[in-house]
Amino acid sequence: MAEEMSLGKPPLELVLDFVRTLEAGGGAARIRPFLADGFVLVEAPHLLAPAGSTRTLEQVLAGADNSAGVVANQKFEIRRTTCEQGRVVLEADWSATSLMDLRYWDAGETIRARTSSVFEVRDGRIVSQDSYDCYYTS
Repeated sequence: MAEEMSLGKPPLELVLDFVRTLEAGGGAARIRPFLADGFVLVEAPHLLAPAGSTRTLEQVLAGADNSAGVVANQKFEIRRTTCEQGRVVLEADWSATSLMDLRYWDAGETIRARTSSVFEVRDGRIVSQDSYDCYYTS
């Protein structure tokens, strides 16, 4: 279903559909149709990953399935979008409920971050995402 939805859509619409899929619980099978075979996710250093990270498609899909045991009720409040050809920039306030004790949050608490992501879309698929997340505890 998501595969049919993602094909042929304008880049901004594709990225927003991807975000809505994440909010709905995501999971590898649901997000895979949005992502190109060579997809790469680059996360700048942040509170939960001080060294940052670079993940391949396979790592992202494994993480998507594992995230169901870490967070629930993901919500992206879109603040602003910019789109130029195949590049989509998304600024959002993100929140989720922690399902386990983490360094700065206990299980049941709400995790919050201001996030900016730069997506590259080519041939109806997201080929990369560079994310800049600013987590906060209040």
